[in-house]
Amino acid sequence: MVQPELHPEDDRRERDRDPGQPNADAPSSGLPETVAAVADPGDETTPPAVAADNALQLETPLPLSIDQDSTQVIRRLAVWRDEFFAWVRTLASAAVYATLIVTFGFQVARVEGLSMAPTLADQDRLIVNKLEYRLHAPQRGDIVMLYYPVDPNKSFVKRVIAEDGDTVRVVDGRVYVNDVPMRDDFVPAEYRSHDDWGPQVIPEGYYFVMGDHRNNSLDSRHWGFVPKKYIIGKVQIRWWPVPTARVF
Repeated sequence: MVQPELHPEDDRRERDRDPGQPNADAPSSGLPETVAAVADPGDETTPPAVAADNALQLETPLPLSIDQDSTQVIRRLAVWRDEFFAWVRTLASAAVYATLIVTFGFQVARVEGLSMAPTLADQDRLIVNKLEYRLHAPQRGDIVMLYYPVDPNKSFVKRVIAEDGDTVRVVDGRVYVNDVPMRDDFVPAEYRSHDDWGPQVIPEGYYFVMGDHRNNSLDSRHWGFVPKKYIIGKVQIRWWPVPTARVF
């Protein structure tokens, strides 16, 4: 068996049981034995404190960025929504007001026929004041809108000739109320009739009405007196056609 030859220095170390490793110096008095390790400049390992900071930064959520065009669209839709509901409220209010006005105040009506010519023409548009006769009774000469006594589903426009308690008679188309000739210069000669009627006393709560076109009107001479409850209101305004608009 052959053993490797030892160098004289190695032989001495072998005899002294010296492993050849340098011995640490004895600690100096007054200095702590624990010394903080200095990081090697070439070591790429991140210190624990720095790694923790990076972890916190990564865990912090980034703010979401919203596209400006999308934001403008959302705002515009919100404005349109508000305007839509505003219009709905306005229309609903208008419908309520219109219902109240038509029910308790005024009503728009259209003339059909020539029984009130020449004062009113066919297709004239009228505004009827329904409050007028809540305050006082109809007067002689008023143009009124009324329910047809024979069929209350229909309505007519006529002129009040006499009220309850009056005595009415017609002689050759000439109307007398309480034996006094009625002033009817609004009736042209070609519109006058030549009939006779009466005399009759108007019952309480009733009215005698006639059309201005005396020879082309069905009125109280034909279907009798009109109860006050059937008088809808007073014709206040003709608003159409505009050139002939007027207040009665």
